[in-house]
Amino acid sequence: MKPILEIFWRFFLLGCASFGGPAAHLGYFRRVFVEQLQWLEEKAYARLIALGQFLPGPGSSQVGFAIGCHRGGLTGGIAAFIGFTAPSFFLMYFLAVGSSGMHDEKWFVGIVHGLKLLAVVVVTDATTTMFKSFCKSSLHRTIFVATVIALILAKSVVTQFAALGIAAVIGMLNSRQDETEEQPEGKTGLVPLLLFAGLFIVLPFLSKQSPGFGLFADFYHSGSLVFGGGHVVLPLLQSQLGDAIEPDRFLTGYAAAQGVPGPMFALATFLGVELSPDARFAGALIATLGIFVPGFLLVLGLRGTWEKLAAKPRLAGAVAGINAAVVGLLGAAAYDPVLMGAYRLPIDLVPVLLGFIALKFLKVPIIALVVAFVLVGSFL
Repeated sequence: MKPILEIFWRFFLLGCASFGGPAAHLGYFRRVFVEQLQWLEEKAYARLIALGQFLPGPGSSQVGFAIGCHRGGLTGGIAAFIGFTAPSFFLMYFLAVGSSGMHDEKWFVGIVHGLKLLAVVVVTDATTTMFKSFCKSSLHRTIFVATVIALILAKSVVTQFAALGIAAVIGMLNSRQDETEEQPEGKTGLVPLLLFAGLFIVLPFLSKQSPGFGLFADFYHSGSLVFGGGHVVLPLLQSQLGDAIEPDRFLTGYAAAQGVPGPMFALATFLGVELSPDARFAGALIATLGIFVPGFLLVLGLRGTWEKLAAKPRLAGAVAGINAAVVGLLGAAAYDPVLMGAYRLPIDLVPVLLGFIALKFLKVPIIALVVAFVLVGSFL
């Protein structure tokens, strides 16, 4: 088998079976590409994981893209992305198309309600897990609380960007300033970084030219600012899209993304269909590419020099501050729109509490919880 076809096929198989979110994906990648196929060594794989954590974007997909690049250059990276993302793309596409006319069906309303309750469980679990990882100091806990309060009182994309920017400055100012240690050498990919920055700046102006540019711009900007993993795309996209999509459909797509294999960023596929009723497949494709492309450009630009950059205290401090604010974004989203969009009756809190215990402490697989909450929603 030719190398590029093998890369695609290996990642396609993983894309069909990789349930459980980004952390689980990294475990699957390690078992297949480090232990079984030996495409790269353990230390090299650890460096790629750290790179994915350091940069904004879809962490596990960025690692997969980097593995593909390591094995087969840029073409290999693209093959890895397509293979890993295609199963979730088509599942989310057909789900969005197939469910678009069922808004008033009683059985479908029940299923959606169950999935929305599951979203409360998943986002709450993600918030608590990330809080434990990123808010260890009193400074970072303060950033978290301030971000939550700011977004509850003044919910907007401007507030989100301001919170991220202020957190970065605070983290930078409170970092250690000793940068005299010898740093590892590396080579920066200037063209991908210039392309990343250029698109970020130019796309808002191009978005006025056509709906396609506007759709790509919305998802590109969200993908450029998603620190902390797939769950954080929820508050960013929700603010970015505003009233362009009904809250019920947004939460339905988010909940469905929990139950399909592959990357959480497949939510963009569902939303692309919703936002492009006259060109559903094109909308799904544009939105999906828009949210993934910025993270991949950053990987191409920085994978040769990221260790040198990450070792700089000021930059590391800024990233730590951003991560604390990101947890705040997710915490605010757990309240609104997730909880407020799902809550109907006091009895709803019972499956949410039981589901949280099952996910957090009993480690019940997410696919089992999807089935359970679909059944719960049908009866509540």
